Formats: sequence, C-alpha cells, structure tokens
Amino acid sequence: MLQEVTIFTTGGTIEKTYNEFDGSLENRGTSIKNRILTKLRLPTTPIHVFPLMSKDSLYMTEADRELILSHLKEATSKSNPIVILHGTDTMTVTAEYCWKSIKSPKVAVVFTGAMIPMGFDDSDATQNVTEALLAAKFLKPGFYICFHNQIFNVPNVIKNKTKGTFEKLQVD
Repeated sequence: MLQEVTIFTTGGTIEKTYNEFDGSLENRGTSIKNRILTKLRLPTTPIHVFPLMSKDSLYMTEADRELILSHLKEATSKSNPIVILHGTDTMTVTAEYCWKSIKSPKVAVVFTGAMIPMGFDDSDATQNVTEALLAAKFLKPGFYICFHNQIFNVPNVIKNKTKGTFEKLQVD
C-alpha cells in the first residue's frame, strides 16, 4: 500500500555543502533528492520535497518560522505524514512554535536534522532522514523530533550539545 510523505527542507547542517575552492560549509539550496532519496529504495513511499528556505537555523527569524508554519498548516490538512529537515541548533524552537499553533495535527509531523553534513563519511544525515521517514508513516498524529534512532514527543525536547544529540527535558 502506498503511503506518500511530504518533506519540507529548511537548510541546516543536514544540507550544508562543502565548497572545495574556499573550504566553507554553506547552505546553497536543497540537495536531498540527489544525495539521499535517490539512494534509498522506497517503492511504497512516494516522496514530495518542498524547499522552503536554505538557512542555518541559527539565523532563522520569527518570519521564517511563520513561513514553515503556514506551509505546515496547509499540508496537515491532507493525509500525508510530514518530515521537516531543519538545523539542529533551533529545531526544538521551531517544533514547539508549530506545536503551540497547531496542537493536534491530523498527521505525524517529524522534525530531523544532522550533526554532520551529507557528503561526509561519518554523516548522520542519511540515517536520520531514513528513520524520520519511517517514523512519520507509523507514528500517531502529533509533533516529534526523530534523531539518532530515538523519537521524542514535542514539547520539552532539548539539544544536548555535549553528547551531540537530543533528549527529553525532565519537567516537574
């Protein structure tokens, strides 16, 4: 049975590319189709990719989050689960921003990113995207962060910079 998944790309480390001429890592547009999706075998999962922006999440503004939210509101009215590729530094901020506005989406909305860009041998990008795609198909409607083989319900997820991953914030 086919289960379509919508992917919104926003930039972040997951999509940074290396410029061999000046040695920089920058967001220069989405490359998810060429660098990951063409390498995966997904015969029952048609993927629709929509680039929203190409930014390091440290530079995201309220207007950027509002743009993500407006696309999300439109997409959640359909029955396709959603994966949002986002920079890890402010992924939790955007996820909570969307959660506060929508609260009960009709589909699973899964945020993911990477600590190391695609194209590097030790990148976690392919793993995180693959896991997020699978998770989005099986999770109940709601907001999640999927990262390093873990799934966290939004809100109250934090980035643990020391460990280089995410964890659930213990709230009393």
